[in-house]
Amino acid sequence: MGYRNLQETVDDLEKNGQLRRIDAELSANQEIGLIQRRVFAAGGPALLFTNVSGCAFPLLGNLFGTMARTRFIFRDALPRIEALVKSKVDPLTLLRHPGTLLPAVRGAWQLLPKKVANGPALAQRIPLAQLPQLKSWPDDGGAFITLPQVYSEAPDRPGTAGGNLGMYRVQLSGNDYDPEREVGLHYQIHRGIGVHHAQAIARNERLRVNIFVGGPPSLTVAAVMPLPEGMSEISFAGLLGGQRLPMIHRPGALPIPAEADFCIVGSLDPQRTKGEGPFGDHLGYYSLKHDFPVLDVEAVYHRPGAIWPFTTVGRPPQEDTVFGAFIHELTGPLIPTVLSGVKAVHAVDAAGVHPLLLALGSERYVPYAPRRRPMELLTQANAILGQGQLSLAKFLIIMAQEDVPGLDLHDVKSFLIAFLQRVDWQQDLHFQTSTTIDTLDYSGSGLNQGSKVVLAAAGAVRRELPTTIPEDLRLPAGFGAPRLALPGVLVLSAPAAAGQRGLPDPLIEDFCAALPEEHSVNRFPLIILVDDSDFVSASIDNFVWTTFTRANPASDIYGLGAATVARHWGCRGSLVIDARAKPHHAPPLIEDPALVRKIEALAGPNGPLAGLF
Repeated sequence: MGYRNLQETVDDLEKNGQLRRIDAELSANQEIGLIQRRVFAAGGPALLFTNVSGCAFPLLGNLFGTMARTRFIFRDALPRIEALVKSKVDPLTLLRHPGTLLPAVRGAWQLLPKKVANGPALAQRIPLAQLPQLKSWPDDGGAFITLPQVYSEAPDRPGTAGGNLGMYRVQLSGNDYDPEREVGLHYQIHRGIGVHHAQAIARNERLRVNIFVGGPPSLTVAAVMPLPEGMSEISFAGLLGGQRLPMIHRPGALPIPAEADFCIVGSLDPQRTKGEGPFGDHLGYYSLKHDFPVLDVEAVYHRPGAIWPFTTVGRPPQEDTVFGAFIHELTGPLIPTVLSGVKAVHAVDAAGVHPLLLALGSERYVPYAPRRRPMELLTQANAILGQGQLSLAKFLIIMAQEDVPGLDLHDVKSFLIAFLQRVDWQQDLHFQTSTTIDTLDYSGSGLNQGSKVVLAAAGAVRRELPTTIPEDLRLPAGFGAPRLALPGVLVLSAPAAAGQRGLPDPLIEDFCAALPEEHSVNRFPLIILVDDSDFVSASIDNFVWTTFTRANPASDIYGLGAATVARHWGCRGSLVIDARAKPHHAPPLIEDPALVRKIEALAGPNGPLAGLF
């Protein structure tokens, strides 16, 4: 049986040595976030901050900070989920092994929420301003809820069957918000609440929204699950929690999880937005201030002994990395059943998830072809880019699994090497030049606006990748400090970017024109232009983060010996990606040095944080 609420979770983790209480007085303004990020990086325990300056509630951080702890929290539910997934993948499994049927049936029963008239979540009511004011990064626009569960229902089809529970950023204070009655609600494209909001706007009526914080940990995970449209996150939370989820139903109001720690009740005015942000986000940069819907708050409730769970995000890996890995563990086996021919998909966390997607597909339909080239892979790539949040991928690299048997999709370095050994830049690049990208990605031509590229390779190895830099390498003026990021990938420091947003930079076009096809640089199939080649080449994480978060395919991909034939662009020599920081990019996240020194001192011998990092 899973945990009914967050209090049971904390008690069990503490009993099993997986939680540490921190009683020293600390500020929710950056200090707690600094600690949580360091403890996560050290693979440390969950943290219960019991003495937060000016706050009446304890704050719980790093709850999902390791995969081992996440599996421990959901240890009772995992066999049931595995049985249900297997039955979806192969219904004959249940018939061949009837013993697996009972967990599957029990899991199906737990999908049904349980209606109740009241519960602990409504026990106490407080002003909005008394909620914890957590600020993670120096230039954040105010305090944010970082693990919110935002619930709405379709105005055209009210009821839990048409409900959506998602994790959308909530700004509690700062900017122009009325601290007593308004919060900002930032949701990105391809999110379920957007459908509900659009219906409310069309009907010229308010959209009722409840924001839950805390409750059983299954609710938090359910809110970030990429479930198919029409599948209830509330139902999935019951399955993951190992019991039917009790939901408070009141006349004329949206349901509330009976065991939630906090609940904010309000509604969105269909005609009103306000500036939300900045916020230090999971790509490693600030997302800037933009107009988003504002929630008019009607009431704020909390249960007795309420605990405020939080996380902080920033350049990956962070705690949300574990969310992604856990979700993949639960849903990965379903990928081939949803996307025909696709064997596996991996959103690369070190690159910020959406900027870089790796996939293994198959070329099954023309085994007689004298020369393998991507054909079915392109169909599969289009299917991937048409699937929910996978559609936000900016760079999609796909290969045929039969060409690279045994390749681990999560070994990013080996995958990229195998790809570069096979790719043909004259035929294997396929652009979408004016489309949507992740709301948090500022590399494109505007908010939500940018481009995508599919890089598809099939067949045998076509080149040997260089592993050293030629001693006689000569480069155009201003380009230098050549470094090898991985075999076949040359990284060069380049002059600072000053080009026009969304358009190719004449400086880089001149660089490409100055290098003839016979130049030794063409031994490298991929050249990356950056601000600091030492930093980018220092690790595979630095390489993928810089390259794929700072490049918009349509304007930042160039080539040596480039040509357009029948509107298909390609190049005979090296592919060049401009991954310099551009003037229109959002600034990277930098911690306050004074606070860093303070926190590190507290972690010294005999300090209240000793042994944590």
